[in-house]
Amino acid sequence: MAQVSPEELLERLERGKAIPALLLLGEEPYLRDECRKQLIERFVPEAARTWAVSRYSASRGETQAALDQAQTMAMLSPQQVVFLEEAEAIEKLGEKNRDETVAQLGAYLENPAPFTVLVVEATGLDQRMRLGKLLAEKTLVVACGLGDNPGERQTSAVAFARAIANEESVEFEKGAAEDLAEFVAADLMRLKTEIVKLATHAGEKKFISRNDVSSLVISEKTTTVWELADLLAARKSAKALEFLDRLLRDGEEPLPMVGAMAWMYRKLIEATELKGVSNGYQAARALGMRPEQAELALQASRKIPKAQLLAGLSALQKADDRLKGGKDPRTVMEFLVTELTMNRAATVAGQ
Repeated sequence: MAQVSPEELLERLERGKAIPALLLLGEEPYLRDECRKQLIERFVPEAARTWAVSRYSASRGETQAALDQAQTMAMLSPQQVVFLEEAEAIEKLGEKNRDETVAQLGAYLENPAPFTVLVVEATGLDQRMRLGKLLAEKTLVVACGLGDNPGERQTSAVAFARAIANEESVEFEKGAAEDLAEFVAADLMRLKTEIVKLATHAGEKKFISRNDVSSLVISEKTTTVWELADLLAARKSAKALEFLDRLLRDGEEPLPMVGAMAWMYRKLIEATELKGVSNGYQAARALGMRPEQAELALQASRKIPKAQLLAGLSALQKADDRLKGGKDPRTVMEFLVTELTMNRAATVAGQ
């Protein structure tokens, strides 16, 4: 079947179209949550959700149990929704078990139960393998991600920011949604959390200004990011690791941290390419940042060679992939900091 966006899925649901099986594919938990909510609200009455909504995990070996449930009518509801999460785990099974599991799933999808909506979830699938090909052919694939293009991710995040703000009955000042989306590196779960916080702060005025965003969200986080930039520029590996340990103990999540650092590295690379610019006010427009942020970017960019920044951006992408692939977060972050503070010769040689 075709691949659609979450918005297109909602349109199909509103038109009352039957959807026997879906694949929620992508790394963005906010979009998956929204799709789950819409599917449950559309197909299962609230009073029956205890019996007619069930969740299974392929990583726990529950694929067959999910298919058995899909073929069993739910109590007190004409339809049910069955979720099979972490389907990418099927690809990691031994060949025999993997083939058997894919065959079971294929047999069900050839003749899906008319009273069930089967929802398979995966952060990513290898489309060269049988599982990816099967689900691409036999399910409605819903893209639950913002893509890899930074500009497109930013544009999508701004649109979501405005939609979430509308749900919270608040409005953004011009530029405020862009500021917030840029800082959280298009992480929609963080975006929603911050908007709820900002809406509470806005109170009866129902208006979120750029100053609100700067004082309640961005200034606090960017200070952390630029403080880390100074340690990386000075190659103070031990202090950077201590700094990282404090952030993790304070509850900072590794994936958003990597996103914020990648945003910082991109801005530093842009700053190295500016000509005839001597202060933050001059750099602000070119960098798309407020003057105080642009000044920090200029200062840091003069301390870190461009080759080191490019190597660092590559290291950050690898760390992002490892975190999304389920690697131990602390180990990934410690390795990343060590890599970012390597000596210049090693960094350049490793390109």
